[in-house]
Amino acid sequence: MFYIHCPYCGELREEEEFHPKGQAHIVRPQDPEACSDEEWGDYLFFRDNPRGIHHELWVHAVGCRKFFNVTRHTVTYEILETYKIGEQPSITAEYPEGRPSRDVTDQATLRQGVRA
Repeated sequence: MFYIHCPYCGELREEEEFHPKGQAHIVRPQDPEACSDEEWGDYLFFRDNPRGIHHELWVHAVGCRKFFNVTRHTVTYEILETYKIGEQPSITAEYPEGRPSRDVTDQATLRQGVRA
């Protein structure tokens, strides 16, 4: 058993309270009527299934009943972060240790500028 942090409740609860709902960040077509059958089928049925870091949609079914996103490593099943709908993940396949903060990036740029 593992525990999941709900970003809305602020609670760390047992996994039985939550249900996965598929891949996160799926963008609905702007004009579904103008989509071809192939485009609509891709939107409805095809999802990424990577080996490694993946973003998923979950719901706190037994708690606040709100949907949120989870960044999970599909090999180890480790949950790396949870975040609210509308927010962007800080951990991605490109940044497995987390995105650098703006302050760190600015400091690195300043140091490079001083050396030049």
